[in-house]
Amino acid sequence: MKLLHVDSSILGPNSVSRQLSAEIVLAERRHHPGLEVFYRDLGADPVGHLSGAHLAAAQGASPDAAPLQQDLASGQAALDEFVSADIIVVGAPMYNFGIPSQLKAWIDRLAVAGKTFRYSEKGAEGLAGGKRVIVASSRGGFYGPQTPIAFLDHQENYLRGIFGFFGISDVTFIRAEGIAMGPEQRAKAIEAARSEIAGLAA
Repeated sequence: MKLLHVDSSILGPNSVSRQLSAEIVLAERRHHPGLEVFYRDLGADPVGHLSGAHLAAAQGASPDAAPLQQDLASGQAALDEFVSADIIVVGAPMYNFGIPSQLKAWIDRLAVAGKTFRYSEKGAEGLAGGKRVIVASSRGGFYGPQTPIAFLDHQENYLRGIFGFFGISDVTFIRAEGIAMGPEQRAKAIEAARSEIAGLAA
């Protein structure tokens, strides 16, 4: 069994999402002895954002420039890692109501017709079903369904939507909210998330 661990925070050791994603991976290792883990740090080693040259190459144009060839190879490697994984753990902080641009760039390399989805006469069909996704979500404020600013949540809603588009229905969020609202609330949020992690394999 293979697990892909992806972090996207730019905060390094101060990141709550990195802390939680690492603890999720440890929990999965305990639950699945012999689990093979691959790690990708999008903060330290980001995947390039899409460009017109990428789209032209995807449509059959020859990628003559060496940097573009290297970038296409990097994107293919990211896709291959995702497709081969049984479990995907994603550290996803909320930045300005959405996901980090580094995480979006990675997802853009996964959204490849014929690989993770396809269009048919019945509409879009996900091709990556059967995987499990666990998202370590951190947010400075509170954006749950009953909050006044729930409409600003373009982080978890987007992730649930895009993974669903890929055909993945087993998506779990381990959430730490309100971490910017003082040390006491930060500690409380992390402890609550840890309790959820402890229950993942229950």
